[in-house]
Formats: sequence, C-alpha cells, structure tokens
Amino acid sequence: MDSSGPFAIVSQKTVRDPVCGMDVNPAQSAGSDQHDGETFHFCSTHCLDKFRADPARYLGPETSSEAMPAGRYTCPMHPEVIQDGFGVCPLCGMALEPMEVSLDDAGNPEFDDMKRRFVISLVFSLPVFVLGMMHRLPWVQFALSVPAVVWCGWPLFERGWQSLWTRNLNMFTLIAMGVAAAFVYSAAVLLAPGMIPHEMHGGVYFEAAAVIVSLVLLGQVLELGARARTSSAIRALLELAPKTARLVDSGGDRDIPVEKIARGDWLRVRPGERVPVDGTIEDGHSSIDESMVTGEPLPVEKGAGAAVTGGTLNGNGAFVMRAERVGRETLLAQIVKMVNEAQRSRAPIQRLADQAAAYFVPAVVAAAALAFVAWFLWGPQPRLVYAIVNAVAVLVIACPCALGLATPMSIMVGTGRGAQSGVLVRSAEALEALAKVDTLVFDKTGTLTAGKPVITRFEPEDAGLIRAAASLEQASEHPLASAVLAFARERGVAPVPVSRFAYLPGKGVAGMVEDRAAALGNERLMEELGVQAEPGTWLALDGKIAARIDFEDPLKPEAAQTVRALRDEGLHLVMLTGDKRSSAEAVAKAAGIDDVRAEVLPQDKDAIVAGLVELGRIVAMAGDGVNDAPALARAHAGIAMGTGTDVAIESAGITLVKGDLGALLRARRLSQAVMRNIRQNLFFAFFYNMLGVPVAAGLLYPFFGLLLSPMLAAAAMTFSSVSVIGNALRLRGLKLSE
Repeated sequence: MDSSGPFAIVSQKTVRDPVCGMDVNPAQSAGSDQHDGETFHFCSTHCLDKFRADPARYLGPETSSEAMPAGRYTCPMHPEVIQDGFGVCPLCGMALEPMEVSLDDAGNPEFDDMKRRFVISLVFSLPVFVLGMMHRLPWVQFALSVPAVVWCGWPLFERGWQSLWTRNLNMFTLIAMGVAAAFVYSAAVLLAPGMIPHEMHGGVYFEAAAVIVSLVLLGQVLELGARARTSSAIRALLELAPKTARLVDSGGDRDIPVEKIARGDWLRVRPGERVPVDGTIEDGHSSIDESMVTGEPLPVEKGAGAAVTGGTLNGNGAFVMRAERVGRETLLAQIVKMVNEAQRSRAPIQRLADQAAAYFVPAVVAAAALAFVAWFLWGPQPRLVYAIVNAVAVLVIACPCALGLATPMSIMVGTGRGAQSGVLVRSAEALEALAKVDTLVFDKTGTLTAGKPVITRFEPEDAGLIRAAASLEQASEHPLASAVLAFARERGVAPVPVSRFAYLPGKGVAGMVEDRAAALGNERLMEELGVQAEPGTWLALDGKIAARIDFEDPLKPEAAQTVRALRDEGLHLVMLTGDKRSSAEAVAKAAGIDDVRAEVLPQDKDAIVAGLVELGRIVAMAGDGVNDAPALARAHAGIAMGTGTDVAIESAGITLVKGDLGALLRARRLSQAVMRNIRQNLFFAFFYNMLGVPVAAGLLYPFFGLLLSPMLAAAAMTFSSVSVIGNALRLRGLKLSE
C-alpha cells in the first residue's frame, strides 16, 4: 500500500502515534521525539508538533497501550491495516476486528457504543420527525436535533473529517457531508434567516438530518452484529475443545486443565466426553464422532493403537490414551489458525471491487455537486432548497461499504463453513482458482491410495512362518512392517523375541527367530543368501526360501466414486506416480483415470504441472508427500491431504483434514458456492448504486415528478450494506455433502 500522505499503514512491526493513535512504521514515520527516555514515533509532522508543544497531554492513561484491549486487530475490507488493540480503519472508517477469534473476547466496544448512540438518537429523532412532518415548532425541532445530530452522530462526523484529512474518501465522507449540509442549512434558516434570500427559503430539514443519523447508526449496529456472526464457525470449533482432562498417574485419576497436559501423559476418556488432545489409544475401545474434522456423521470404531483427535466426541465406550500433540500443536488449534488466516486473505476477484471503490466516492461527490448546480440553476423555487435536498440524497444513498464488503464477507463465512466439513482453506486465491479448475492432477500413494500397504498373498499361510515374519518386522520402521504385523494380528499370531537383528537398507531385515536364521526382504537380499528369487518379497529360514509375500496399497474406499463425480463435471484427471507402468495402470483403471504418468521422479512432478499450466489449463494438484510440495505450490490450487507431511500441507492452499477424497468434492462445491455468492454481492452493490444515485439526483422528477427524500436514501443505504452481509451469511447453511 502507498504509505504517502498524513499517515502510514503497514502490516509489519508498528507503534502507536501518541497524538492521534494511528499505527506508524518507525522506518517510515514523519519524525520522532523522546520523553522520559522513551522514543515516540509520529505519523505526521502535525502530530509531532502537537506532541512537542504539550507532551504530558498525550501520555495520560487514555492514550496508553495498557488502556487498549489486548490482541491484534484488522479491517475486513483492508487486511493490510493491522494494529494493537481496538480502533477504526483509517482507510474506510469501519470498526476493526480481532485477527484471532477466541472464546474470551470481551466483545466489540464499537458495537456497544453504536447501539447506545442509536437508542439515544431514536429518542430525540422521533419527535423531531413528527414535528417536521407537521411543519410545527421549528425551535423545538432544532433543540431536539442538536443531541441527535451532534452527539449521537459525532463518530460519523469524526470519521468523515478523518477521511478528508487523510485523503481516503469513504462512506463516512458522504454521510458527514450530507448530514452537515442539511443541518447547517436548516440552522441558518432558523437562526440567521437574513443570510438566505426569502424566495429561497423552503422550511427546515432538522428531521432529515436527525433521522439520517439514526438510520446510519442502525445500519452500523446491524452490520457489526452481522459481521460478528461470520466468526461463528470458528467459535463453534473452539467450543469443541474441553476445558479439563482426566489424567491417569500413579496416584489415581485426577482432573487437570487441558493447558497443563504434556506430551506422553496418559488420559482417560469416559463415555460422552470429548477427546482432550491429539494422541493414540493405549487401552480400551469406543466409537468416536469425528464429524467436526471430516464432515462425515457416522462414528468411527477405534481401538488400541488408533489415533484420536482433540475435540472429537467419544461414544459409549471408554479408553485410555497417550497425549502426543498438545496446545497449539493439536489439529483443532491448527484448523482454527488456518481458518483465521484464510478469512483475512484476499481473492483475486477483490481487485475488481478495489478498483471500482478507488473512483467511487470522488465520482459520487462529483455527482452530488452536479445535481446541486443543476437544481440551483434550472430547478423550481425554492431552488437552493431543492439543490441541497437532492445533493444530500445523492451523498447519503451511495454506499461504497456494500461494494467493499462483497468479497471479504463471503470469504470469511465460506472458509468457516469449509472448516466444519473437513476442508481447510489457507488462501482465498486457491479457493477462487478451485472453482475454475479444468485439470486435476492426483499423486497416487497416500492420495488415491490409502498409503498403508496390506498383504494380499502369504504363501504358504502357515502360523509358524507368519510368526517368524512378524517377529522380524516388530523392530522395523519400514511401511511394509506394519502390514506384516497387522496380518499376524488378524490371524491371532503373536511375534516372539528376535536376537542378532539387522536392518539392511534397500533389502530387508534379518535375525535369529526361535534359534533359526530368518530373513525377510526382496530378491537382492535372497541373492546375498545364495538363493535365486524373482522380484518380490520373500521369507527365508536357514538359507532357504520359506514363503512368498505380496503387498498392495489399496485404493481409498471413496476414490472411484470421487473420480467419477469429478469426471462427470468435465475435469481432465491425471495420475502421477513413481511406480512401474504396469502397476500404475492397474491402480488408475480401478480408480477410473485414463491419463497416467508412471515412473515419474519426484522432481518431474513439478515439471508436469508446469507443463499443464503452460498449455493454458487451470490446474489443481492433490498430494500428500514431501516430493509433492513443489507441484502443490506450482498449481493454481494445491490440495494437500491432512494425513500427509507438514511440508505438503504448508505448500498447499487447501487441506483435506483427514485425507478423505470425498472432501475434495466438498471443497469444489464450497469454492463454486463462495464465488457465486461473491458475484451476487458485487452485482447487487454495482446495480444498487447505478440505480440509486441517478434517482437520488432527481432524474425521475422531469418525467414523473418524483424525488427521493434524504431519509429514504439513508434507509436504502443501510439496507444495501446489511443485505450484502446477509447474503454472505447464507453460506453458513451451505450443504456440501450429497
């Protein structure tokens, strides 16, 4: 952002100007001064001069950082505006919002202040409105309108003046100019009638000024309340985290705060309780409702060795778990963090609104001036009255707020809705791109397939041979070891101790099992033992092949259905894998993918995605491994499996929390719904102003004798902003699953 002018707004480290309260980048400040050994930076030389003239005036508790609410705040329309503590945006005048939502928020002081001012303004405005309609008691109207306009409307005038001073014209510029024009003219007619020619007198408009202030304040109250509801999804997620957990230790069970849980602690989860943190079940069995992270309503059966997620709901069983990820490391905490970040990101379509808004307010001021001149020169008597009333109507009805809110409100609500369905959006740019994608590239292992090999053939299937294989693999960390141990467990075979164990990288494992020399590995290991073998995995005992073991990485259960649904939407689907072509084609055929790129080296994945992009395709890449990270970053929309590596997740714009491919369909539906909602908002904002400004200027008067009252203009302005936010809030009820 251009930081020239009376102040600078930066999203880097900032300090507060003690005079005006603006955030200032020390490197770009207009000057600095010292007081009691502390250095203060200033946004302008004007503030610097005021401080030097009377430092004590600006160092009281009312301007100290300790008096401000804690936390970082930002503007929903201008995310580059960031400051410590609550305030208003110096660009658009809107109230700032906390960057991180928490259940401990003390509330929005702006909402409370606007609500109080609205109630008081209503008390004074209603009698002014009645007397104005009756054209009675102008002095009483004036007396009642002073508190309604001056005190209740003071924040509007303050922000309007700030917008002029900082040369960032916004909705408050228009409102302040319109209300001031109506009120000052009416006061002049009443207090100094000789200043205005008698033939130009047309009564007073105190009721218009007072009612406009009330309607604008009402709009602020409704808008702030609606904006608060955009964070309801995050608050709902935060409320899932239990406050306490039951620690299991040598002294017995005891309740402790969740914040006190450490890695390695054993925790007991009873029926109906929520899992306190991420970890692994050590003892017990239960069904767990994981819908908060998967979006799927059916409970999942979990037993010893199964991973559990903090915040998920335990069913009728009970179990003891070991804590593995606590505090900010838990999946729930990461979800909240990612949603917070996504809600502050900007979609490319926002540039359209930004470009329009840059010219909007000056154009409206010009239109109001043109309307004033036209009515003053050619309008009926009293010309001055008609000129002021129509110029005020133009200023008041034109609300750039609706235009600015059109995109960020949809993004905020949409990303929150996605988080509730297992779809985490890291950037609005990726969300917009996913709606336009025409090519989707899948990594095979861990994305289309489960990434957990299973044994499809153990021949001969003898208990002694299975025990030997499981015994060798119990000390191995190779992915195939888990498959061997699971195979043995399913058949009720327990491993036995192994002596002289050896891990042979790239070949297999060996050791002494029940006084017999055992080895399990590929054909190269067999050749070292002096045994000829075909490519595959073999178990040898005492130097002779004893069994053959075949492995397979099966497709995820939902893979074929998801692929079919994506193909039906017209997407071109590609599968990438480092596997041999024969096995790759078998997996692709089972999944329903025709375009297969096999025997692909890790560095080639990025090149393939880049090639598709150069062909003009809009590409999404779905993957889960470290070697997928460059391709995920290269694609227009990178989609990471939440079960994959941290590097892949950090490189992607969208994460499917549980690696469920069904969530890919939900992500695409979400992106399409959000973009449709944004287009609706932008159309409404543009159409409303294109229609409202000419009518307010009096375009219909020569044909139908119709004029728009400034009060009706204020009501219409309020409706435009609230309707845009209301339309965005519809996304909270969006159905993403079939």
